Amino acid sequence: MKEERSPALPLVRRTGAVAPADEALRRITEAVSRGVCRMFEDNGHGTLVEFRLPNGRRVDVMTLGPASEFAIVEVKASVEDFRGDLKWPDYLPWCDAFYFAVPEGFPLALLPAEHGVIVADAYEAAIIRPSAAFALHAARRRSQLLRFALTASARLARLADPRP
Repeated sequence: MKEERSPALPLVRRTGAVAPADEALRRITEAVSRGVCRMFEDNGHGTLVEFRLPNGRRVDVMTLGPASEFAIVEVKASVEDFRGDLKWPDYLPWCDAFYFAVPEGFPLALLPAEHGVIVADAYEAAIIRPSAAFALHAARRRSQLLRFALTASARLARLADPRP
């Protein structure tokens, strides 16, 4: 099966047919993720999309800042997407900051007040509400730093040598 690559997120794989509504949500998610990554990268952070945590959950965007701080960004393309996904609390033990990222026009009052909010499109993003600070344990930070580096290295290697 041929892999289809999105220009915004070149390492996200799609398989099979996608319903038009799902395709629209996927495009919004990719656009918001791209804007979020641009914003964090412009502020000295490394970013990875679709980063898998040790608990098996996959976060939309994981960032690594200059002081080895980790932020997790959960992208919500629609109100239904937000209401239907209850996995995000499982992400909190793995970050120093947690944000919801949404497209412009999303009803921000629906998002939990204790977490950060980012509004983004494909080109830029703005933090509307800062995240509360979480205390990531030193051993977990070290382990996650290594996993982040190895994941980034493996993705870069696949770009240079796209083996089947």
